[in-house]
Amino acid sequence: MDELFVKAYVDESEKEHIARPNLTALQDGWLRLKKNKAAVVCLFTLIAIGLLAILAPEFSRYSYKETNYDIIYQIPSMKHLFGTDQFGRDLWVRTWMGTRISLLIAFVAALLDLTLGVTYGAVSALAGGKVDAVMQRIIEILVGIPHLIIVILLMMVMPAGIWTIVVALSITGWVNMARLVRGSILKLKNQEFVLAARVLGTSTTGIIWKHLIPNTVGVIVINAMFTIPSAIFTEAFLSFIGIGMQEPKASLGVLINNGYQVLRNFPHVLIFPAIVIVLIMVCFSILGDGLRDALDPRMRK
Repeated sequence: MDELFVKAYVDESEKEHIARPNLTALQDGWLRLKKNKAAVVCLFTLIAIGLLAILAPEFSRYSYKETNYDIIYQIPSMKHLFGTDQFGRDLWVRTWMGTRISLLIAFVAALLDLTLGVTYGAVSALAGGKVDAVMQRIIEILVGIPHLIIVILLMMVMPAGIWTIVVALSITGWVNMARLVRGSILKLKNQEFVLAARVLGTSTTGIIWKHLIPNTVGVIVINAMFTIPSAIFTEAFLSFIGIGMQEPKASLGVLINNGYQVLRNFPHVLIFPAIVIVLIMVCFSILGDGLRDALDPRMRK
């Protein structure tokens, strides 16, 4: 009988050999994202814009609200890189201060949407039954009311400011996130690893945050990447029509509104903030597409 079996000898170098590197989902996603050149360029462009928004106003000798009526509507020069506006204010500083404010509003609104939407969607999907039915009817009511109307009405009854815009954007902004997270968790809630966690006595909260949310991180990150440019556009629109940020404060919407009024005679007042907002919108969209492909396991080769 022993002759029927031959002992196999394995080379030491082949032991514990793994065909591909043992990487986490985020590490694997980053490696695949780096292969998308357009997404990488957009990522570094956004980082550069963020750094300029933080540092440029701090290291400039001009203030974003400092007026000088002797130099109104100056064209771009070495002294004023983006020129000056109708009050002689330096547009380089105002553009990056406006970018800072717009990005702050967008990121805070996206963070609130992320927190509310993920929590609401996860609880709704995991609870199921009547709880899920009631929570989804609430979402349907919110979806039935036009988002822009809610924002405009709230902006009209509250004092204009950063936090008023954040609250206005957050009222219904989390609904789409909640729906996406709920749909993803409904696919996962009856899988073996969730049932095993229940058997081991893991609480509902623990199941949500330790098992379900990490497995939906791709959907969450991608939706957040598209939420930020949407919030920037909404803030710019509100400021453009006069119910958002007000002078002398700067946001991209305020700057574009000022430039639009004098576009024919002084186009530089509009061109530079318009370029910044277009770069932000395009870069976030391309980066979001890149993250979608990088974090989707079905796209793995």
